[in-house]
Amino acid sequence: MGFSIGIVGLPNVGKSTLFNAVTNAGAEASNYPFCTIDPNVGIVEVPDARLAALAGMHHSAKIIPTAIELVDIAGLVKGAAQGEGLGNKFLANIREVDAIAHVVRCFDDPNIVHVSGSVDPRRDIEIINLELIYADLQTAEKRLDAAQKKAKSGRPEDKKEAALFQKISERLSAGQPVRGLEFSDEEKELKKTVPFLSEKPVLYVANIAEAQIRAADTDAYVQIVRGLAAAEGAEVVVISTRLEAELAELPLDERRELLQEYGLKESGLELLARQAYRLLGLITYLTSGEKETKAWTIKNGTKAPQAAGVIHTDFEKGFIKAEVINYTQLQNFASLHEAREKGLVRQEGREYVMQDGDVVLFKFNN
Repeated sequence: MGFSIGIVGLPNVGKSTLFNAVTNAGAEASNYPFCTIDPNVGIVEVPDARLAALAGMHHSAKIIPTAIELVDIAGLVKGAAQGEGLGNKFLANIREVDAIAHVVRCFDDPNIVHVSGSVDPRRDIEIINLELIYADLQTAEKRLDAAQKKAKSGRPEDKKEAALFQKISERLSAGQPVRGLEFSDEEKELKKTVPFLSEKPVLYVANIAEAQIRAADTDAYVQIVRGLAAAEGAEVVVISTRLEAELAELPLDERRELLQEYGLKESGLELLARQAYRLLGLITYLTSGEKETKAWTIKNGTKAPQAAGVIHTDFEKGFIKAEVINYTQLQNFASLHEAREKGLVRQEGREYVMQDGDVVLFKFNN
């Protein structure tokens, strides 16, 4: 897989409850033999109704959805950027994930103490965002200092690097994340080795109580989170982690019954997985046969040979062509064979850019 979302949040916001639900209800690690799963990593499947339909066409023995890794990041408190609490571990772990799922407490419960003494989504979001900004500012200022010293030599590339980190430092000093700052292609190349924490895409997870579910759209706490997210172009998923924990303990049919009781069509984990997938700019292509029907994860914009390489490196090295039909067309036929007879299965070469929902058979030299 290779794509991961770090779950972050203040203490007692529901972060651990969410992660435990993922661990209990997530995909079997045995389906992903090339991925080592550490104790703090859970896998959640990305729901895809196309898989069942394809498996029915080809009488597949098994179905393997694509999935997202969710990483339980160490807890954070105010002052993490200066090493408070588990700050150093938090910052080290978050550098390794592709995006952030920021869990925000949006429920009142006198039995669950809030680390800051009261429930305030705006304040809680600002605490974590500022810790990431402070950590990034330290990084940017060190790089700026080094670049300015090198720039004294007069080399144009050193001056450009100094100007870049001056630009980033000014943004961070103003309390704004690197995310949202525009860079030229040259600037992107200069900073690509510097993993700024506040540049990572964010998905806010508004954690509500079960009693709030039916009125979640108008909930005052949720509206605060949505407003802050909208201001920075981020997405929001509303979840009751307590309900997710209950669902994770139930068989699949009973999960659906419980969801219906709350007027929900899908679980929060399913919604979270789909939103995270979109956040990372990922798409799915599909392979199907009697052995299995499987979804494969690639970045949007990936060309056919590189997509084949996701299955096996030999597929990319020996790539000849790809036989392709998109599921939107294939679903109108009884089988892939019938679609091929109608002339709708295309032959695509090395420059073909894969599309979400492509059903593919790769041809390659051994």
